[in-house]
Amino acid sequence: MPRSRRSPRTTGRSAPPPRPAAGVAAVVAAALLAGTAGCDRAPAERPRAERTSPSPTPTPGWDRDPASLAAVGDSITRSFNACGVLTDCPDSSWATGTDARVNSLARRLLGPSALPSHAWNLAKSGSRMAELPRQMSRAAAHRPDLVTVLTGANDACRSSVAAMTPVAEYRASFEESLRRLRDGSPRSRVYVASVPDLRRLWATGWENPMGRQIWKLGLCPSMLGGAEDTGASAERRRTEVYERVVAYNEALREVCERDRLCRYDGGAVFDYRFTGDQLSPYDWFHPSLDGQARLAEIAYRRITAP
Repeated sequence: MPRSRRSPRTTGRSAPPPRPAAGVAAVVAAALLAGTAGCDRAPAERPRAERTSPSPTPTPGWDRDPASLAAVGDSITRSFNACGVLTDCPDSSWATGTDARVNSLARRLLGPSALPSHAWNLAKSGSRMAELPRQMSRAAAHRPDLVTVLTGANDACRSSVAAMTPVAEYRASFEESLRRLRDGSPRSRVYVASVPDLRRLWATGWENPMGRQIWKLGLCPSMLGGAEDTGASAERRRTEVYERVVAYNEALREVCERDRLCRYDGGAVFDYRFTGDQLSPYDWFHPSLDGQARLAEIAYRRITAP
C-alpha cells in the first residue's frame, strides 16, 4: 500500500529514570541468576583487537523504504529491563517499539500507525545464535520487507570462557538462519547488527558499587565475574571474551556479505561508545531507553544509506 517516507525524529528525549536504591539488587536476584542476555560497552582508552570494518557500500536491490519489519534476536531486542524490573519491554524496543522516546527503527521507517499490523518482534530474552534459525522461520512466515538481527551476547556471556559458543557453531547457525529465511521469504532484506562490546560494559560499570553488586548475582560471568579483579588472569579472561565477540562479528560480516540482500552494520554497534546513561538502571547491563534509542539511530542510518 502506498506510504510516504518518514524522517527520523529529532526531538529531545526525556531523562532516564533515576538509578534504583541498593535494595533493588535483592529484588532482581532470581531472574538475573537465570542468565538473561544483555548489552555491552568498553572504555575509550582500551585497545581494540585487530579486525576489519569495511565502509558500507551500496547493496544491489536494497530497499531503503520497507513497508513491514520483523525483528529476531535476544533480550536486547525485547528491551529487557528498559522500562521496569525483570520484564521485557517490547514497546521500547529499538527495532519495533511504539515508545516515541525511543523512536524505534520500525516507527521511523513505517510510521506509528503501521506498527500494530506491519511490525513483529520475534526475539526471545536469553536466546543464543543456535535459536535464531527457529526465529527466522517464524519471521519468514510474515514475508517481511525487512528483518533485523541482533544476537550473540549470550553466546559469549557464559559461565566460563570454555563454555562460550565456538565460532564455527555460531557461523553455522547464522548461515542456517539465512537459509530458512530465503526458503520462506526470498525477497526479504536483512539488517545485521554487530554484537556489542562486552568489555566496554565491564569498563563502564566495574567501578560503580551498585553495578558490581548486581553483577555478582550471575550476570555474564565470563566477562563480569570478579569485576573488581584487575589482575593478569582476570584480564586474560576478559580479553578472550572480547576476542570471541570480535570473531562472532567477523562471522556475521562474512556470511552477510555472501547474501546480496543482507547489510551488516560494519561494526557500528560494537564500536559505539555507550555510557552509563545508556545502561538499564535496574541491572547495569541491558540498554536503557536511551540505549535503545541509540541502537535505533544506528540501524536507521545504515538501512537508509545509499
